[in-house]
Amino acid sequence: MNLESRVNLEVDLKKLADNFHEIRRRVSPCRLMAVLKANAYGLGVQPVAEVVKQAGAAAFGVAEINEAVELVPLGLPVQILGNLLPDEIAPAVEYGVICPLNDLEMAKKISAEAVRQGKTATGAVTVDSGMGRLGMPVAEAAEQILAMRGLPNLKLDGIYSHFSSAFMRYDDYSLGQLASFKTLLAELKGAGLEFPNVHMAASDALNNFPDSTRPPFTLARCGINMYGYYDNEVHQSMRLAPVVELKTRLAAVRMLAAGSCIGYGRMHRLQKDTRVGTIAAGYADGLPLALSNRGYVLVNGVLCPVLGRISMDYTTISLENAPEAQPGDEVVCIGGQDGRFVSLEDWAQLKGTHVYDLLCSFGTRVRRRYVNRPVAG
Repeated sequence: MNLESRVNLEVDLKKLADNFHEIRRRVSPCRLMAVLKANAYGLGVQPVAEVVKQAGAAAFGVAEINEAVELVPLGLPVQILGNLLPDEIAPAVEYGVICPLNDLEMAKKISAEAVRQGKTATGAVTVDSGMGRLGMPVAEAAEQILAMRGLPNLKLDGIYSHFSSAFMRYDDYSLGQLASFKTLLAELKGAGLEFPNVHMAASDALNNFPDSTRPPFTLARCGINMYGYYDNEVHQSMRLAPVVELKTRLAAVRMLAAGSCIGYGRMHRLQKDTRVGTIAAGYADGLPLALSNRGYVLVNGVLCPVLGRISMDYTTISLENAPEAQPGDEVVCIGGQDGRFVSLEDWAQLKGTHVYDLLCSFGTRVRRRYVNRPVAG
């Protein structure tokens, strides 16, 4: 059966392509890697990957082997940006993904597996310039990296690092990371080792630290900016459009008397007789609990406040501002309607988080619908 979903996440692929073109223009002559981890931040990896490939992506970046294998058929280089578990080395070599080289020992294991398979593995050196998560500490990385170039069946395709706080516009720590990574690159170049793909900047740094998209860097990574969003503190240096809208429908409309309690924990008590609506979406669909008694949705082009605590499947709202609303009417939880808007940033502010958290939280029963697909060519 092809039943209509109660909750739809609309992804505007034309806006996605336009955003990607704008970011490419911003970082040029650097090439741009599209970061598609976590199912393209929850939006659906295959449609997103196809659009950004058409828009000029140089490579795809992912977090782990299953994500990488899914994208290999699209024909662009696919880099795992984190690490490989022991049992993931063999399939990574088999499928030809770019393997992260977090230290010399990992490089040796990947080399040995490539020899066993009779293939040449491609690796990218991971440098810890101050993130403290993965990779070789920058101050002691040169010796290990230089030892890698003699390993059989291993091609050193790139070298990269991660900023820890590039969302802070004037951050001396980030500038120190950038400087130390450049010093390492110069040391390796002096020893005769250069890489075709050198990258450090992701979305935050594209805006706050543009030097990380200039030589010696040849590649930049982009995730959240592709979808039209920024970290809360980032200087928004590009004109990008949010690509998603979250929509549901009114499941019920009732008149409740003054004094009635709304929702679990009786978090809201009506002060007067009120026309109340129940919408067919809750926290299982991605509406954060922080919207309880504080958030808004759009019905018939007007803002309607959330009443009481959001539950798993339903959310109760006041329809005092939308007296004509009826069951089945469209409700916009994120997006615009008749010139008014509720943004993902509004949600983030109420929850005390950032848009990454919310963008990745839309539930599995939320249907992804792709609109305005750009024309090839």
